[in-house]
Amino acid sequence: MRKNYFHYSVYVMLLCLFISLMGCKSTQQSGKALTEMSVIKAEYGKTQNGQMVDLYTLTNANGLIVKITNYGGIVTELWTPDREGNLGDIVLGFDNLKDYEEKSPYFGCLIGRYGNRIAKGKFTLDGKEYTLAANNDQNHLHGGLKGFDKVVWNAEPFKTGDAVGLKLHYLSRDMQEGYPGNLNVTVKYILTNNDQLKISYEATTDKPTVCNLTNHNYYNLAGQGIGNNYGNQLMINADHFTPVDEGLIPTGELRPVKGTPMDFTQMTGIGKRIDAVTTQLKHGGGYDHNWVLNKKNKELSLAAKVYEPKSGRLMEIYTTEPAIQFYSGNFLDGTLVGKEGKVYKHRYAYCLETQHYPDSPNQPKFPSTVLRPGQTYRSTTIHKFSVRK
Repeated sequence: MRKNYFHYSVYVMLLCLFISLMGCKSTQQSGKALTEMSVIKAEYGKTQNGQMVDLYTLTNANGLIVKITNYGGIVTELWTPDREGNLGDIVLGFDNLKDYEEKSPYFGCLIGRYGNRIAKGKFTLDGKEYTLAANNDQNHLHGGLKGFDKVVWNAEPFKTGDAVGLKLHYLSRDMQEGYPGNLNVTVKYILTNNDQLKISYEATTDKPTVCNLTNHNYYNLAGQGIGNNYGNQLMINADHFTPVDEGLIPTGELRPVKGTPMDFTQMTGIGKRIDAVTTQLKHGGGYDHNWVLNKKNKELSLAAKVYEPKSGRLMEIYTTEPAIQFYSGNFLDGTLVGKEGKVYKHRYAYCLETQHYPDSPNQPKFPSTVLRPGQTYRSTTIHKFSVRK
């Protein structure tokens, strides 16, 4: 009797093992992920004026990881797999809050109230002139001396059936940095199980103002701190760009990209024609220009693709915005030491900032960035990550 019981027990154990193995195989074949979606909050430190700051780690079901701090809404890390399945951090940044406060050239942050430049730090709205900080030579850049990148946002993590996210809120007071109106801003970072990082923006105001929000990640799909960006291949879905003067302010012209080093209508290595930008267009020191996207109205459409051949990483960017700023890291000069002690040298990364055109408040032919009471500013940008074998 004991012998039969022993044989029966062995049979049951083997059967259970077989079912378990078949279940694992079925799960893998069906593409179901094994990583648990999560949002983890941890203390990140205190600002120099004593405000507590937190760091939120978002992980999707496929193991992609995004780390975001509520200081400046900064994406501090973004881990995506290469073609071998190895995760790598593809954005530049620092290891601590102090460096973000003191040294950062807008690494990974939220930009506002106005992304990019406003000529001479002035604009006129409804017949009244407003004066902003001139923090980029004689021009105003990225919201001023204390833009949205340098404030602590209220943060609320969340989780849905197929995504994890972080909801950030900030109230920019009337005349902060010279802008009129109390601007109520909500930004959501959403990491989906389709390997998309979605950034949605909303804002309302109680007085007429201007608003142009974006994110300022510095990318290198080879990995942060791993060489220059020249081997990253870029496509921008744009037939025109806006030429600039010596202060990088648009001249008002919409110029065709065809026949110029600005033509990225086909996948092209970032380094292939980068030096020709300065020789042919005179200004920029490389790419630091606004491309006018091929699109209709505010539809969510493809703006750009980047592919890095060695890693196989591919990033696609979709946006409701009319334009995108491509900046090739021209001002990185090797003086910044970033994450893991890596030195960020000339053109070690690039930015692709979805936006309205620079200096739009002073150029009536450009799409308007005016926001009035009763209106809601809405903008969405999606980064889709994948690999090519």
